Amino acid sequence: MTVKISNKIVGYRVKKADTDAPSEQQAAQPESSLVKMNEYIERPEFLVGTTYKIKPPVAEHAMYITINDIILNEDTDHESRQPYEVFINSKSMEHFQWVIALTRVISAVFRKGGDLTFLVEELRSVYDPNGGYFKKGGVFMPSLVAEIGAVIEKHLKAVGLMESEEMSETTKRILAEKRAEFEANNAKATNDDKAGDFPPNATMCGKCSTKAVIVMDGCATCLSCGDSKCG
Repeated sequence: MTVKISNKIVGYRVKKADTDAPSEQQAAQPESSLVKMNEYIERPEFLVGTTYKIKPPVAEHAMYITINDIILNEDTDHESRQPYEVFINSKSMEHFQWVIALTRVISAVFRKGGDLTFLVEELRSVYDPNGGYFKKGGVFMPSLVAEIGAVIEKHLKAVGLMESEEMSETTKRILAEKRAEFEANNAKATNDDKAGDFPPNATMCGKCSTKAVIVMDGCATCLSCGDSKCG
């Protein structure tokens, strides 16, 4: 049937075939069906957990931090592990009240979903008015809460929710050479002084808070993270 156009044409568009619509809906369907972390997800009977042990000098006994993860979109290309809850146990009862309160708040934040890096930043920025302490290996912790934050950061990196800043093999080799040369030039150190992970006269790094900064040829370099004043 011929259709006569009597009015002036002011615009036009090409109408796609009806067969295109179902394919677009099918393409968008997998994305919309993905399960994302939110507070309405019910706790399953089984969760995957990891326990970390810390022994801060400000506490009489060791503390065990258990973080349980829920697996979302299992057996699909979008499978992921998301922290669901945290428990902190210790024989010491002096920190009992605030530890229980902290675990409940952190668990609630976990179940909300979204970006959890802010939680690590907030915990690691807590400073003890009585002063912090050095962990084994020379890493400085400003407070016990900050060390709990460091454990959560370690776990988030392990499950892939935070990127881990890995040094290149070249950087590791250069730092190993610098360390060997520095220790050779300071061979007078006693055996007790050499018990640590880094030279005994190393100073604290402002970037990674580790007593691993040495000065060689007028250049301050951190043997832990590679930070250098010389670029």
